[in-house]
Amino acid sequence: MRFGLLLPHFGEHADAAKIIRGSQLAESLGFDSVWVRDHLLFEPHGEFESPNATFYDALTVLTAVGAATDRLQLGTGALIPFRHPLHTALITTTMTQFFGPRVILGMGAGNFDHEFDAIGLSGVPRPELVQTNMEIMRRIWTENGVSWEGAPFSFEDATIEPKPAGGPPPLWYCGATPKSARIAATTADGWLPGRIALETLKARVQTLSETSSAEGRARPTVGIIPTTSIADSRDEAISRVNVPGLLTWANNSRFWVKPESGSFETVEDLQGVLIHGTAKDVIEQCRVLQNVGVDHLVFDFRLNFPIWEDQIRRIGEEVLPALRED
Repeated sequence: MRFGLLLPHFGEHADAAKIIRGSQLAESLGFDSVWVRDHLLFEPHGEFESPNATFYDALTVLTAVGAATDRLQLGTGALIPFRHPLHTALITTTMTQFFGPRVILGMGAGNFDHEFDAIGLSGVPRPELVQTNMEIMRRIWTENGVSWEGAPFSFEDATIEPKPAGGPPPLWYCGATPKSARIAATTADGWLPGRIALETLKARVQTLSETSSAEGRARPTVGIIPTTSIADSRDEAISRVNVPGLLTWANNSRFWVKPESGSFETVEDLQGVLIHGTAKDVIEQCRVLQNVGVDHLVFDFRLNFPIWEDQIRRIGEEVLPALRED
């Protein structure tokens, strides 16, 4: 299993120096990757995030981190199709010229209509838009004279040079619905649902595996981004987490497998969504996820961004060595 972390490029604790410092610390402690979210007109998730609407552009942040580090993979989780796919392809191709095959391009449909309204894409079926973006990028990364006809994109004889250094970046499909898992299984190199409850994760991994097998494809890489809090005790770790907000968010997730009670009511119900406790607790919870089929675990410290570097150090020194031995 590989290990990454979500960068503090949004909300009240977004800070350029903190991003660079933390990324360099993570690299020194053996983390494998850093990840960003993507928004155009950011509105925080009201259930558990602060209302501060600060947001640093995803690909700009990854470029800065790439220049300040040597080997960390640079992932988007998820890049939303606000940009023309030719532009996204050019940006990511350029990134590979500087950083080689370190870029992982996770793409997803997004949650907010107002962002698509603002760029004239109201009503466009977004999962299909993501797939169109992925198909165009795959072609323009490997072919010359590419033409495309179909809403909302139309162009002729397009070529981008040079081609990506080290080959096209892996494309991951992001989303937690059954449809997302099926799309990932048939079109993508990886699947990234973000936060996802354990029983739902098990069901989606089964869908992913069965669909991939039926298509004659290898199962895509599985990544997740659980909210994470590590401390000297479980009580201290959970005190830093907005549990009611996470429960509300989980209960609003329409396609999730619900607990036997019919709703998410306790911290225990949030297994998979939340990793918390002592180093020993965190190690055990990570192993559960690995056994379900997770290949790439991205720690989301957004509720601990004020002590972000402490959380990185604790995971890097107290958790990763034990998991690396598995």
